[in-house]
Amino acid sequence: MNAFLHIAAPAISELKPYTPGKPISELERELGITHSIKLASNENPLGASPMVVEAIQAALPDLARYPDGGGFELRQALAQKHGITAERITLGNGSNDVLDMVARVFLTPDTESLFSQYAFAVYPISSQAMGADLVVAPARHYGHDLTAMRERVTPKTRVVWIANPNNPTGTWVDKEALYAFIRDLPAEVIVVVDEAYTEYVDQPDYPDASQWLDEFPNLIVTRTFSKAYGLASLRVGYSLSHPDVAELLNRVRQPFNVNSLALVGALAALQDPVFIERSVETNRVGMAQLVAGVEQLGLGYIPSVGNFLTVDFNREAGPIDQALLRLGCITRPLANYGMPNHLRLTVGLHAENERLLDGFREVLSA
Repeated sequence: MNAFLHIAAPAISELKPYTPGKPISELERELGITHSIKLASNENPLGASPMVVEAIQAALPDLARYPDGGGFELRQALAQKHGITAERITLGNGSNDVLDMVARVFLTPDTESLFSQYAFAVYPISSQAMGADLVVAPARHYGHDLTAMRERVTPKTRVVWIANPNNPTGTWVDKEALYAFIRDLPAEVIVVVDEAYTEYVDQPDYPDASQWLDEFPNLIVTRTFSKAYGLASLRVGYSLSHPDVAELLNRVRQPFNVNSLALVGALAALQDPVFIERSVETNRVGMAQLVAGVEQLGLGYIPSVGNFLTVDFNREAGPIDQALLRLGCITRPLANYGMPNHLRLTVGLHAENERLLDGFREVLSA
């Protein structure tokens, strides 16, 4: 029992912290092994654009200076990218930071936060930290059931969270269904559409929800540079919203929440669309490789449009995860999402994917 729990805010008592993927350095230190691969945290296996590395190196002499607290240049570039005004953009220390701002601005102990079963873990964590009631709509085929979610909207509902594509399942909601869902929500309900993996999606009816900002003032769309852009270590993301919503988010945004190297790196990343094309193509080929290998092994999986594949072992996956770790392969167990039979696999480079599949073959045949 924590000795200080009795003086903490009531909402914290049952709160469990986010569990990140195991770092390679920790695994190798624990097991005394080398040359491990990490396919657990949905990182870009290509790394970052060379243009980003060059821009960061040029910025290193100014480490003693505080960042631009308003992120002027990056916000201007993002405004141009999305065809909106900069006043609609809120920068975050990763998009998780913006999600947390949304919770702090709009959720209180007498409101409800609505999200789907198997949704991204940050939604309940940030919501519970604010004391809001958590309302979980049952999933349909591991994805969002928008009908079930709409049925659970009440006068107390203040924020609805939709990850599109969803993490950790890779499922997605089509344009017509998502538009109708947002259209039918009460105007005082904030709806967050989290598009962290949007660059990877190649589906004709997948929506860019930012196109609806003028029609729905209660809509917030979040994006990140951590995935396709390969800047996970820099922690930079952003939201697009009505200017009045952005103004409220900026009231709780921490000063200098995006560091100088992240600002410089993200700005450079926007200037290298060829790198994004390479990242998407690498993911497309790698996903096909993983799917073929998993099918060959007779394993089930959830079809994904992200840069990860969630595999169903039809039995408790914890021991399989531990055996893979001993082989130097880090994947993501999903028991904390209520999916104890599943592991989430990030799409890696060809050799990494093949090594992981070889690990599966070894572990499953033991």
